Amino acid sequence: MARPKDAELGDDFSYILRMADTDMDGLRPLSTALTSVKGVGKRTAVQICKTTGFDPTRAAGFLTIEEQETLRLAIEGYAMTVPLWMLNRQRDIETGDELHLTGQAVKLTLKDDISRLRTMKCYRGVRHASGNKVRGQRGRSNGRGGLTLGVSRKK
Repeated sequence: MARPKDAELGDDFSYILRMADTDMDGLRPLSTALTSVKGVGKRTAVQICKTTGFDPTRAAGFLTIEEQETLRLAIEGYAMTVPLWMLNRQRDIETGDELHLTGQAVKLTLKDDISRLRTMKCYRGVRHASGNKVRGQRGRSNGRGGLTLGVSRKK
């Protein structure tokens, strides 16, 4: 897709939008630009567009300041408007609430969960601590770290 010229976009076009502590590309379609926010995937982005009534194929840079604020509020209140199965944090361990995490909260919560597993010294926590595969993948021949690959010969 060819990049449109500045004169075609207009004066009020925003090349970068700031939403949920993330920079979104204004040249992308709205549903695709929303996926740059951590915790918002393709399905979530389309659902947010439906909730706000915005066209998901429209370039994100054409949103006015009021529409950007509406979109920001829709991202924050996403957990209240969708069914529970669409949330990324169901039955939170500490609070028991149904949450949908976005932005930096996703990274912090993941770090907290891994540290909780490590302190419990359960199998998954031990695997995380030692840097091995956690979910049952093959570890003998695949996913190795380091520079040496293949079989070393005797000299």
